[in-house]
Amino acid sequence: MGYLGNHLATVVTGVFATILTGLWPYFISFAPILNFVFMMAVPITWFLTFTCWISQKSTDHMHKSETHTSHIEKKSLSNTQTAQIYTLNEKQVGLAEIKIAQNELSKELNKLKETVKIKDSEIDRLNQEISNLQTLVQIESLKTELANLKMLASGNKNKNK
Repeated sequence: MGYLGNHLATVVTGVFATILTGLWPYFISFAPILNFVFMMAVPITWFLTFTCWISQKSTDHMHKSETHTSHIEKKSLSNTQTAQIYTLNEKQVGLAEIKIAQNELSKELNKLKETVKIKDSEIDRLNQEISNLQTLVQIESLKTELANLKMLASGNKNKNK
C-alpha cells in the first residue's frame, strides 16, 4: 500500500494544482493569453485531483469490503470443518458438486478420445487407400510404357524387313 495509501496520483495532481494556483498571480501581468491558460488549467487540475481522490476512496472501499467478507468466510470455514464450500464468483459450490462435474468432464474426455481414435483409424485407412491408388497408377503407367515399347519394337521390325 505504501506511505501514501495508494494516493500517489492524487498527491502528484494536487501538488501540480497547488503550484499552478500559486504561480497564477505572478504570470497574470506577462500576457493576457497566460491568464486564459491559467484560468483553464487551475480548475481542471483541481478537478483531476478531486477525481483521483474520489476514485481511490471508492477503490479502497470496495477492496475493504471484499477482504472483510473473505475474512468472515475463512473464519466460518475454519470453525465448521464438516462441509467444504468453495466460493467462485459469488456462488458457493460444494465438494460433491465439484466431483459430479469432474466425473461428467471425465466422461466427455473419454468420448473425445474414442472419437479421436476412430478418426485416426480412418486417416490410416485413407492413407492406405492413397498408397494403393498410387501403386495402381504406377502399374497403369508401366503398362502404358510397355505398350509403347511394344509398338516401337514392332515398328522397328517392320522397317528392318
